[in-house]
Amino acid sequence: MAGRLDGIPIISEKEKPEKPVFCINYVDKSYDPMEDFSIYSYGKWVKSHPVPEDKYVYDASTELMEWNNFILGKILESCARNSQNPAERALGDFYISIMDVDGIEKNGFKPVSRFMEIIDRIDSKNNIIETFGEFNTMGISGLFSFDSMPDEKNSSVYACYLNQDGLSLPNRDYYFDDSFKEIRAQYINHIKNMFILYGFDDKTSENMGNTVLKIETSLALKSRSPVELRDPDKNYNRFQFNDIEKEFPGLRHREYFSKIGLTGLDYIIIGQPEFFRDLDSIIQQYTLDDWKIYMKWNVLNSAAPFLFGDVEMEHFDFFQRKLLGQQLPAKRWKKAVSIIDSFMGEALGKIYVEKQFGEDSKRRMDDMIEDLKEVFIERINNLSWMGRETKEKALEKFSKFRAKVGYPSKYIDYSSIKISQDRLFENIINCNKFELERETKRIGKPVDKELWEMTPPTVNAYFSPTDNEIVFPAGILQPPFFDPEMDDAVNYGATGATIAHEISHGFDDEGRKYDLNGNLNDWWTPEDDKAFTEKAQSVVDLYNSIEALPGIHVNGALTLGENIADIGGVSIAFEALERRLKKNPELRKVIDGYTPEQRFFMGWAQSWRTNVKDEALKWQILNDVHSPEKIRAEIPAYVNPNFQHTFTGLSNNNLKYREIIIW
Repeated sequence: MAGRLDGIPIISEKEKPEKPVFCINYVDKSYDPMEDFSIYSYGKWVKSHPVPEDKYVYDASTELMEWNNFILGKILESCARNSQNPAERALGDFYISIMDVDGIEKNGFKPVSRFMEIIDRIDSKNNIIETFGEFNTMGISGLFSFDSMPDEKNSSVYACYLNQDGLSLPNRDYYFDDSFKEIRAQYINHIKNMFILYGFDDKTSENMGNTVLKIETSLALKSRSPVELRDPDKNYNRFQFNDIEKEFPGLRHREYFSKIGLTGLDYIIIGQPEFFRDLDSIIQQYTLDDWKIYMKWNVLNSAAPFLFGDVEMEHFDFFQRKLLGQQLPAKRWKKAVSIIDSFMGEALGKIYVEKQFGEDSKRRMDDMIEDLKEVFIERINNLSWMGRETKEKALEKFSKFRAKVGYPSKYIDYSSIKISQDRLFENIINCNKFELERETKRIGKPVDKELWEMTPPTVNAYFSPTDNEIVFPAGILQPPFFDPEMDDAVNYGATGATIAHEISHGFDDEGRKYDLNGNLNDWWTPEDDKAFTEKAQSVVDLYNSIEALPGIHVNGALTLGENIADIGGVSIAFEALERRLKKNPELRKVIDGYTPEQRFFMGWAQSWRTNVKDEALKWQILNDVHSPEKIRAEIPAYVNPNFQHTFTGLSNNNLKYREIIIW
């Protein structure tokens, strides 16, 4: 295998990043913790860690991702250099195909030519959805999206889901709001530039840009907002397969499902029925030539990150620089890591776990989870606003809760995917075909409870309402989130509060709608439902009042679930720490001049340390269900009654926020 990396730059040891840690030297004592707890906790880090030009945000997660990426990059480099193992060789070949910039340049637009030819041959609007179905098998987006997930009202089996799609801008508001007028103009210009690169003249390309925006605006008009998409009840609409034609005459579902290789369906779950009911009228509103332009745009837009430099940079310039404020693209090897983690992440993650993950971390996580579960059970029992009937069902649901830590018990087998060293876009297509086939084949079959939604190196965690479980990949179980060498106070503040955050998701405004078996099922009494809704509204109102940028407030409704989980997570983890200190009084030590309670809150805050571009922050506020990191660092502490007592003597000011804790 010698020579497999000839001409491809080797990742230098000089590129190895600083290892992220919780550090007391990041504290800036010139700030009042009662007035600006985030900057008090990590202000010196902010000054010494500006956003790099190849990022739009630099925070604790980014720091750890950079650390992991270096490890993953070296793994891929090793796979590309000399591996005889078939799985590792496939990873190595994939890596080479991404790093082969010269080959990608020589190929030009050849990788997408067959899609353009298919579009040119379309002779009727009746073939539009069928063609999008064919394209969907290869990862090219279209008018709507297909997915297979556990049926939210029968979570033991996989079901077919269709949801609104077809927009290239972040959400529907970008097509109507006056504040995005300039973005829309830049978007048209971006589409124009892409078509010019493809070979069309200036005027034709400009007209194409206008056509794409008109069609997407029509789709946006019928699309739900990000807040509306958070309601699991309203986005669950089950239809028998044989009734689809009557309910949605323009969907042409039989042709679509035939193209994606899906047969024998009994029913379909449609997220936004009004969108699909209007689909035919939208199709008829525009000419066939207009739709061909829109389809060609979808091809170019989906393929752009994997094509030659000019196209790749044009795509970057709009979606990363103009929308998010990122000035330079990431280094090529980092892009390779990101792509392979996205498409063959469990194969890469398996090697990562073998090299990096210590079982001691898993054991300590398990202990912490048990501590937090104990507190949560007691919290439910002692709730003053919840009646006995609902409490019993809540406890029954929590008794079925489980946690997964580190890595899956079995990994996805990618061995059937054909990976070549010199055909990047073909590799992407093959991976997309594999994933779609994996998803279509499982519909109607029992849910595999051992599958994960995140790869092992991921710096994140999640709660699955249909599985009633939390999942913590190995990637996040490292400093500054979890450090086996650090005192319990910091670990309970950073990781413990995050575990409790994920637990709380089972009982936030969305998660509470799922029962002990992970099914959408109203198990609350009307009185308790009303009490919860009133408490949740106080959280909405609090976050609505917070100005994240001049004139731009946090969307309390969009971020409600995450905010409930943040507030509950910090409160539960603090109590768990206090119990641990009571059981083990020898652990109650002042370290670096701070008590365990102070280090707890600072551990939480430092896990959200951040520098972010204004463009990216604006994007987050409008699209993300999470509040900005600075707010996440502060508000769950400010509304916690233990916080003021913890920092007594450091401030003479009163807290700005009243206590709001639901769980």
